[in-house]
Amino acid sequence: MTSDTTDPQGAYPDHGLLAPAWAGVPAEATTGGRAVLQALLDAEAALTRAQCVTGQAPSAAGRTVTEAARADRFEVRSLALRARGGGNPVIPLVADLTRAVADLVPEHAEYVHRGATSQDILDTALVLVAARTLRPIVLDLRRTADALARLARAHRDTPMAGRTLTQHAVPITLGLKAAGWRSLVLDAADRLTRVRASLPVQLGGAAGTLAAFHAYAPDAGNEQGGNDDPGLALITAYAAELGLVAPALPWHTLRTPIADLGGALAFVTGALGKIAADVLVLSRTDIAEVAESGGGGSSAMPHKHNPVRATLIASTARQVPALAAILFGSLVAEDERPAGAWHAEWEPLRTALRLTGGAAHHTHELIAGLRVFPDRMRLNLEQTGGQLLSERLNAHLGTVIGREAARELLERVARRTARDGVPLLDALRHEADAEHPRAGSSSDPARPTPRAEQHPSPGEPAPGRSLAPVRLMLDTLPPDLTDPSGHLGSAAPLTDRALERRLPQDPS
Repeated sequence: MTSDTTDPQGAYPDHGLLAPAWAGVPAEATTGGRAVLQALLDAEAALTRAQCVTGQAPSAAGRTVTEAARADRFEVRSLALRARGGGNPVIPLVADLTRAVADLVPEHAEYVHRGATSQDILDTALVLVAARTLRPIVLDLRRTADALARLARAHRDTPMAGRTLTQHAVPITLGLKAAGWRSLVLDAADRLTRVRASLPVQLGGAAGTLAAFHAYAPDAGNEQGGNDDPGLALITAYAAELGLVAPALPWHTLRTPIADLGGALAFVTGALGKIAADVLVLSRTDIAEVAESGGGGSSAMPHKHNPVRATLIASTARQVPALAAILFGSLVAEDERPAGAWHAEWEPLRTALRLTGGAAHHTHELIAGLRVFPDRMRLNLEQTGGQLLSERLNAHLGTVIGREAARELLERVARRTARDGVPLLDALRHEADAEHPRAGSSSDPARPTPRAEQHPSPGEPAPGRSLAPVRLMLDTLPPDLTDPSGHLGSAAPLTDRALERRLPQDPS
């Protein structure tokens, strides 16, 4: 059985069947075909209104063009197919919009797209799409930062295993980890907020000189420039109409705004991908320290509770940097307007916006519903028989037998702990007893033990190096020396300090 894949306008919309990372999130709506079409129309209408402001068109023309510039008047699929004729959708759109304006007020049709080039409109439209998409992304990042702050405060002192190069290292706290996640989210929000605030309109005319707008200026003989320059005045008015920045120069082949945007999107997905990567590790069956609420199932295994949100976020972090690389590659744009470099940006930019929007949306849901299991964290801390505290023991042992000797001793007993499943302290006591038996043993305490008289094996203590002080130290260890909660360093104050950082100003 087949189904109709067309919408009422005859278009073939992308329903996101293969894109669960962005399907159904706000970025889907703000980057869809109809949203892009409306942004193109908004750019055209704003240009006519700006020309009205600067005296290059009658004020009534701006109202007429704005009235005609509604996406529901135009067929997206038809525009897409006809775009192949000139290489971009602006050319057929200008023809359709001109006819729509002529149907309303015939004498106003001449003010559609007057003086502009296709790139002026398409660049401005994509900037509008980006600005409209970044707003909900930043909002999701702010919500995620709030949720992470709550998580960090709730687990400020919850110990867990720190892991380096996949192995247990030393104890940390979940609060410190969550504070680190929040720091990345705030970095991401800061970057997007700055980029959004700097997004410019594009207006340069055919080759970036604005010459056509001089011809339409009230005083067409003024070619001197300066504060009264009609081209500069029009750029300012155009930016004001759209709530964007007036650039110092047309940027047809000066692609800093798009490269900056692409870099920021790649950073955001990378930052959120770090959180997802940690959750994916911590939610493994054999670790089980956290879990997603409402995890996904499996078509084959009924018992599965998959970390789907973290999986989708991680997928975006692998895609967006590659898309950003295309945008950076388009910096190499020849002449005053390029063939291919500009065209290569459109779809990667839209996809990057969609994926970043999906990542931000899913990260908020992930953190807001994250389930934490402190008992499992405690159990995992004990899994290596106290090896996570070797750093702390090394500091204490170093005071009695020297730092290097202490390190060699602990490396040796740690290997036995890992091999035989013996707790680290028990292995250490055994090592000390073997070298210097305690009172009541058959050895003569007045002479070196046979072991000390032998040549050492690799990794063994040198002859004559007594471990008697180690035995004494082990007998007088403070009770909390082997408690992971006692070796958290500055984790708590670091968490507190990180949480002092405030959210960026709301861009809306």
